[in-house]
Amino acid sequence: MNQTQHFSESNKERYLSELIDLLKIPSISADPAYKNEVQKCAESLAQGLTNIGIDKVEICQTAGNPIVYGEKIINPAKPTILVYGHYDVQPADPLDLWTSPAFEPVIKTTEKHPQGAIFARGACDDKGQMFMHVKAVESMLAANELPCNVKFMIEGEEEVGSENLAIFVKNEKERLKADVILVSDTGMLANDVPSITTGLRGLSYVEVEVTGPNRDLHSGLYGGCVANPINVLAQMIASLHDSTGKITIPGFYDKVIELSDEERAEMAKAPFSHEAYCEALDIEETMGEAGYSTMERGSIRPTLDVNGIWGGYTGEGAKTVIASQAFAKISMRLVPDQDPTEITNLFLTHFESIAPKGTRVKVKPHHGGEAAVTPIDSVGYKAASLAYEKSFGKKPIPVRSGGSIPIVAMFEKELGLKTILMGFGLDSDAIHSPNEHFGLFNFYKGIETIPYFYHYYTELTK
Repeated sequence: MNQTQHFSESNKERYLSELIDLLKIPSISADPAYKNEVQKCAESLAQGLTNIGIDKVEICQTAGNPIVYGEKIINPAKPTILVYGHYDVQPADPLDLWTSPAFEPVIKTTEKHPQGAIFARGACDDKGQMFMHVKAVESMLAANELPCNVKFMIEGEEEVGSENLAIFVKNEKERLKADVILVSDTGMLANDVPSITTGLRGLSYVEVEVTGPNRDLHSGLYGGCVANPINVLAQMIASLHDSTGKITIPGFYDKVIELSDEERAEMAKAPFSHEAYCEALDIEETMGEAGYSTMERGSIRPTLDVNGIWGGYTGEGAKTVIASQAFAKISMRLVPDQDPTEITNLFLTHFESIAPKGTRVKVKPHHGGEAAVTPIDSVGYKAASLAYEKSFGKKPIPVRSGGSIPIVAMFEKELGLKTILMGFGLDSDAIHSPNEHFGLFNFYKGIETIPYFYHYYTELTK
């Protein structure tokens, strides 16, 4: 792969410039006001794939945002790698917390990224990481060192549940035939501690609504006389955890797989500093389910968190009102064998049961997905491990992530393929938050490492 690496190094400034152009497009999938920008981003990606020599590039329209597809089949007898990524991004709110505009990328140095990092919405999740794959394949093609076939499937709805991707995959199984799926939408432990994500938690996401009186009421005339939906909602949410941090929904833990002491001991080998963790978040102490470490709580245990809560008057000044309604968005991260539909139904039944008289509760399910685990004895994992070892000079550590990529379980169900998660971001890169960024070291290291995966995967499957 010497010529591939030489081409990458010679074109690194152009690669960065092209990424900056992509990051300037506000492809926010959650807000219909940005639909044209989402389409523009898909068109830019499709043109980029065409420019590097990918064949059959197509912008596949769906009931929502388009999916960009392309392939390069050099020999049908060789293995095929299906690359998945997404070009849509989270909303940039709250805008006032960004140190530079979210869609005006700038490069700054940080403690974690002394060589510089690119600050922009989508820099790490997932435009920067997805773009590494495009540039890695460009380098292999330019050097005439692409060892196997490659297919690209880049969607525009990952941040809103990938509903139309699931339909596309079901309808296009023949076109999507491959041997393994390669994704970079996760992270690694540190720039000098490479790691491969071998597990992802599932997800159940709901929105709740509590209604009390038929209109907003004067808090002086009615306070203390009728149920206040905001007070009630706060009490109901607080009751969803007990004093040990366990979730109180009946049946919630019934299918949770407990890891053995040996497995937990292996996980504990990953470097972790409790002090540095707290310092990075500016908190005095961590909290969570009793009996588990911070790393375990964030990876192998299910959780329930409020993602947003609102109701009543929140403007400037005072308005003494008892709101008629209160709302919250709640996400539950799930572990293997927990079914997201079953968990959603358990939540709905429980939440309705704890609503006091004088209120009405509505639970609106949103998107969800199953947990996924990749065995470390698979050919794909072995190829990824060798690739990291080649570029970083040390073996990567297998880790389970606390995040969710619901499409990974869907890929296995519909296509029968395991997914290899080669992430290059860091936990400190502020994905989904103001000042999201992606290190230049990480961007270039990804472009360096990915071709080695192609090489080793092809060799191991001979």
